[in-house]
Order: sequence, then structure tokens, then C-alpha cells
Amino acid sequence: PDLGSGASRHGGSSPSARTNGLKFSFRNRPENCLPISGIKMKKARPGYDSIYLNLASQLALRSHCVKMQVGAVIAKDTRIVSLGYNGPPAGTHNCDEEWPETGCPRSEKGGCSLALHAEENAILYAAKNKVDLEGATLYLTLSPCLPCARMIYTTGIKKVIYQNSYSDYKGFQLDEGVEFLKKFGVKVSKFSVEEKANP
Repeated sequence: PDLGSGASRHGGSSPSARTNGLKFSFRNRPENCLPISGIKMKKARPGYDSIYLNLASQLALRSHCVKMQVGAVIAKDTRIVSLGYNGPPAGTHNCDEEWPETGCPRSEKGGCSLALHAEENAILYAAKNKVDLEGATLYLTLSPCLPCARMIYTTGIKKVIYQNSYSDYKGFQLDEGVEFLKKFGVKVSKFSVEEKANP
């Protein structure tokens, strides 16, 4: 009898079947045994861009800003060299505690009067610890504003990858920070879902 008829003779719930006088047990099959097809599925490996942007997203959750939470990661030769998220300088006020409804007072230009941007904090931390950022890559959950773009360019960072657009968030027609960096040779790109599977 074939394996199918043997299996039916022992009942559908039986873990074993007979064929040609031999008994095959399907119970306690070794975990490293390949499927019947002999094809072992390759595990998908996330790329560094995906890993570092996911980390930046987690860092953003630590922000005290009540308007927008932003995270930043700076990597060099695939190693993290600095981190940051937007918020006030250490030792001042936390916006969500002092002004939970409105956020910190506005400056004359309508921006935050107190908070540092995520990329500013990451760059300042690197400078404080004498970390050379020449040739590094900056990962951001929000593309940089123009003043931050100038700072990014000055530090020697050569690549910026971001998730969301600053101009879309602010309602501007032009992403000035991105355009500035591109104009002066810094590679800037918006992260796409397809890049998550890169090796």
C-alpha cells in the first residue's frame, strides 16, 4: 500500500503511517530537518537604513515636545556615533511639563524659542565628545530645516536619510534644508519601504 492508504488505515489523527512494512513517525521531528521540498527559506535581514531609522523613531518618543517628536541617529562605517531627539537644553524646562497645552513660547519667526532640533542635539553631543563626523550618515524621522542643514553641511556629514518631510509638516512649498544639502553635494534621500529588505 502507498503512504496515503497507510495513513488512512491508521486514521487522520495518527502521527504515524506504514508503507512496505516500514513505520514512519512524524512525532518529535528534529527541528533542523528540512521541509519535504528540501528548500530552506532564507531569513529576511533588515538593512542598516531600516535599523537606524527605526531607532530614530524610538528615540523620538523620548522628546518632551508637544508639537512634533523627532529622532536622529548618526552612523559612520555602519557604527552609531551619536544620537539625539528634539527638546530643550538640559537643565532648562521640559515643554510637556511647563506648557502641556501650547508648547514653549514662540520666537519672533514663529519657531520654538527653547527646543533644539534632533539633529542639533546629535551633532552637539558628537562635538562634545570629540567625535569626527566627516563622511558620516545622518538618519532623521523629519528632514532638516535650513539652519540645521547648514550645520549638517559644516560638520562634513555626507549623507542624510529621512522619513518625513519638514516642508509637508510646516506647510511650505519647498523643503529648503533638503535643497540646500543637495546643492552642495550632500546625498539626501527619503526612505522608502522597499529599502527595508536590503542586506
